[in-house]
Amino acid sequence: MEQWAEIRRMHFVEGVPIKEIARRTGRDRKTIRKALRGEGPPRYSRPSVASKLDPHREQIAELLRDVPGITNTRIRELIGECGYAGGKTILDGYLRELRPIVCPKRTYQRTAYRPGELLQFDLFEPKAEIPVGHGQTRRGYVVTCELGFSRAAAGALVFSRRFYDLAFGMNRCLCFLGGLPETLVWDREGAIHEGGGRPSEEFAAFCGQLTVGWRILEAKDPESKGALERTHRFLRTNFEPARRFANHVDFQGQLDRWFSERANVRFHRGIRAIPARRLISELQSMRALPERMPPSELRSVIRVPQQPYLRFDTNDYSLDPRFAGRRVELRVGQRQITAIALDTGELAARHARCFARHLTFTDPAHQSQLERLRGKRRHGPGIEVELRPLARYDALIPA
Repeated sequence: MEQWAEIRRMHFVEGVPIKEIARRTGRDRKTIRKALRGEGPPRYSRPSVASKLDPHREQIAELLRDVPGITNTRIRELIGECGYAGGKTILDGYLRELRPIVCPKRTYQRTAYRPGELLQFDLFEPKAEIPVGHGQTRRGYVVTCELGFSRAAAGALVFSRRFYDLAFGMNRCLCFLGGLPETLVWDREGAIHEGGGRPSEEFAAFCGQLTVGWRILEAKDPESKGALERTHRFLRTNFEPARRFANHVDFQGQLDRWFSERANVRFHRGIRAIPARRLISELQSMRALPERMPPSELRSVIRVPQQPYLRFDTNDYSLDPRFAGRRVELRVGQRQITAIALDTGELAARHARCFARHLTFTDPAHQSQLERLRGKRRHGPGIEVELRPLARYDALIPA
């Protein structure tokens, strides 16, 4: 290549004749004339020969069309049974060019969101169980969310996938971010999705109280929640390793600090900006949170048994024994459990909720009241006895 360029330079730039060029380079005059007449640089070429793949090209194309996802190794085995004697390299190179033609891959568009357009939710499951006190640990879930425009994220720890726990997580995430988006997005989580792309009654009521829309993602479409999947991967690799938690309250505190000081203040390569800064501008397009968020307590009505205890989540909590036989409304939140008498509105019980298992919690006031009632029953009703002078008995008994 270098000599070809030098021959053309000498002849066209310096005006050296062909005879002199042949003397200087030692090349034949015919070779020099060919180099001067040619428009492109010289290339090595040889006559094409038949490929060992030629007899099997149609079979390979049929295999790609009929068996989705078939591997190169399996194709080589099948055409080997039909006489293919070539190597692996030539087959892999041919399949690399043929697959996009016979089996075109799915294409994607770049998605952009308006400020405040949507907030996507999902569940993240920590690898290790969460300490909950009394020497016990428990499997937990983190309700995670991420705004489409700013990519600001938040999370809330819960211990079940029932709707009242998910509602608590959504309320906490919305309060952490500080505004209401236009649409809440969920995948087909059991407590959120009723089937056929329709929301459950509880989720629809939740969105109605917040006056926001909802969107249930299509089944088997993991790409539609790719932003949150990247956040989950960041949680797995940056938040979880080498951390210790005293209890579930400590876990939530560390999680909030991690989102505030690490996740939302890093440079996000997807949006080429810092989520916390974009959140400031996005909040201007979002509606303010309502004064009262939708209720996330579990409510039910029970009748106080003769043994005044209620059981929830394998734990027993005492009730005021004076309400035995009466109906009370049970309200279970993430922090406390209360019972209110339906007929009078009196407080029948209030306990701090415990996430440990198989424990009994007795309010000292309930125990004192129970002992007082039992003492009354033990002694029975008071009986007045007439006291007579002993002289009357002496008169009745003969001497």
